[in-house]
Order: sequence, then structure tokens, then C-alpha cells
Amino acid sequence: SLAFYSCNLLTTIQIPDSVTFIGDEAFLSCGGLQTINLPNLLTAINYHVFAGCGNLTSLIIPNSVTSIGSNAFVNCASLTYVIIPNSVTTIASSAFGGCTGLTSIVIPNSVTTIEHGAFIGCTVLTSVNLPDSITTIENDLFWGCTGLISVTIPNTVTSIGSHAFVSCSSL
Repeated sequence: SLAFYSCNLLTTIQIPDSVTFIGDEAFLSCGGLQTINLPNLLTAINYHVFAGCGNLTSLIIPNSVTSIGSNAFVNCASLTYVIIPNSVTTIASSAFGGCTGLTSIVIPNSVTTIEHGAFIGCTVLTSVNLPDSITTIENDLFWGCTGLISVTIPNTVTSIGSHAFVSCSSL
């Protein structure tokens, strides 16, 4: 935990493929971090790992990752585009909260759970296609996504939580 906490001069990091685990908050508040190459055997992106990395623009999530933890990318304002690999089954609460530069995200059918507030405050996110594997739209999921103009909700969804689309003024 907190291995590189607040290392603001760190701009790029290459993690060797021998690494399978990165501790919680490892890169928390590394404001200068722009690119990171994650190891091919990484199994999860844990709690707050990249939270507050406001200049992180480029990231490839390896196919070995099965879950994206709570607040993993919270307030990564420069992150613009994310492709979730087919290995991921869970996107935890507030995982991409406050990613005010996020314009697009691709969510595969492997994802069965997207927890509350996962995209809260993603103000320039314009469209989302939820996969057929989703049965519940959790509370606060898209709260404050003012740029959201289109959401594709599959027939598999049986419940929509409270405040899921609050302040989505462009919908």
C-alpha cells in the first residue's frame, strides 16, 4: 500500500510481467503519472490504486484482470477512453468516479456487476452500452453524467436503483 504515494514527478512506469499484485493505493495521487504499462499477469486493479492520477491518459488493462476495485481510477481527469477486457467480471463502486475527461468506455459481456456510483461525475461521457450480462443498474451509477445522451439498457436488466440517472441533463 502507498508504495508510490504522491510521487508527483513520476510520469511513466513499466511494471514487469512477474508482478501479479499491486497493493491498494500504490499510485495514489501521483499527479504527474501519464502512462503505465501494467503487467500481463495482474489479477486485479485494487482499491484507490490510481486515484487522483489526474494526468493519466494512457492505460491498457491486461486480459488477466478480473476486477476493477472501488475508486480505482477516481478523479483521473485526463483518462479519456477505457476498454475493459473480457476477463473483468466486476467494476466496483466509484471505480471511474470523477473521471471528467472520460468520453467513452467499452464494457464487455463478461462484466456481471457494476457497483453503485461506478461512473458518478463523468461529465463528458456521452454514451454507454450496458452488456447483456447486467441485471441491475445500481444506485447512483451515472449520477452527474451531464454529457450522457445515450444509454443502451439490455432486456436482462430487472431493476434500476435510486438516483441512477440523477443530473443526467442531456439524456
